[in-house]
Amino acid sequence: MNKIVFGVDIGGTTVKLGVFTADGTLMEKWEIPTRKEEKGRFILADVAESILTKIKELGYNKEDVIGVGVGAPGPVNTSGTITKAVNLGWSRMSIVETLSPLVGLPVKAGNDANVAALGEMWKGGGRGFSSMVAVTLGTGVGGGVIVEGKLVAGFEGAGGEIGHIHVEDDEQDYCGCGCQGCLEQYASATGIVRLAKMRLARNEKESVLRHGEISARSIWDAVKAGDAVAIEVAEKFGDYLGKGLSTIAAVVKPEAFVIGGGVSKAGEIIFEYVRPYFDKYAFAGSDEVTFALAQLGNDAGIYGAAKLVIEE
Repeated sequence: MNKIVFGVDIGGTTVKLGVFTADGTLMEKWEIPTRKEEKGRFILADVAESILTKIKELGYNKEDVIGVGVGAPGPVNTSGTITKAVNLGWSRMSIVETLSPLVGLPVKAGNDANVAALGEMWKGGGRGFSSMVAVTLGTGVGGGVIVEGKLVAGFEGAGGEIGHIHVEDDEQDYCGCGCQGCLEQYASATGIVRLAKMRLARNEKESVLRHGEISARSIWDAVKAGDAVAIEVAEKFGDYLGKGLSTIAAVVKPEAFVIGGGVSKAGEIIFEYVRPYFDKYAFAGSDEVTFALAQLGNDAGIYGAAKLVIEE
């Protein structure tokens, strides 16, 4: 019987789980609720119960399982200890030492964004690259840095916080992290909506964005339709994101930036606005970078978590 591995992506509402063959073929995926009551003390026990049930359902034994990989929303160090996960109610805790005895299997853990980056490199938009940076443009801006096939998680697993690169000195509002002028304030889905509302307030140009709800999707739809105000917003978005990515490139020089998250659903048109500014700001020698779209969507985390174990 072929060996299998489990990938687990812990989110604030649901825990996504997947079972894979050792070559990365997804056999089955499912979700369970994230029970955050009592400071999240039930989460890993629920994960263990779900995995053990699935092993039995599939007709496998524990000897057939390579292990369990876990992605969690917070800084996770190389030993599998998470410093803090506010959305789950966790304080410092070893995911590995807690979950492994519950499932009776080897466990590896990492930050969810870093793990998702690993998934994209393995089976998604980053295939074929050994050094890449995954950038997730969702409610916030997250990311993961991979150099020569290895995650660069930083001390205590707190690296890769792409969304908090400083890109604007004259910002008056505060980012969720407590700083001002973070990339997340302009390049996330909420950030680009903010840019649009600011642009509309500063001029009286007619725009489809003045009619109906403004969202990242409606902004990019308007860009594609040639709306002048929307194009101005896209230019500003591209300026900020291009600047942020040029900073990353000067430090790690990836082969590719793989862009995912809700904003990326607009498609490759976003590169038309980001690439020129990246080229403008990038250090000579670090500007030869491929831009690609992520491909795994919400499954990137379970793929990457499984890859953590397979690599080990």
